Amino acid sequence: MRILAPILLAAYCTVCLAADPPANATAGILTGPNGMTLYTFTNDPVGSGKSVCNGPCAALWPPLAASASDKGSGEYSVIARDDGSRQWAYKGKPLYFWVRDVKSGDKTGDGVNNVWHLARP
Repeated sequence: MRILAPILLAAYCTVCLAADPPANATAGILTGPNGMTLYTFTNDPVGSGKSVCNGPCAALWPPLAASASDKGSGEYSVIARDDGSRQWAYKGKPLYFWVRDVKSGDKTGDGVNNVWHLARP
């Protein structure tokens, strides 16, 4: 099952776009396995394999965690974080949740400080 996890995550996110509520389907927004909206951070250098959102930033913007055995597939990759944990990225952009989104479909993090944006395919 661990080997299939990245493939299932990638498939799930693709299915989310087609099968979730019309707002997500028409807007083309990526969601995590829990149905919550995912975001990208403008300050993360694309394709660097690094997240610059650590410490207090990561407390507000929790990374989409990857397990030690997860492997990237297609446009999804796994990056190493400064604290040694691992995080999913899409097209080289690390993916995050926003603590102020409380239910599936919330998108309250879009545009925060002009550096946080909805993750889109």
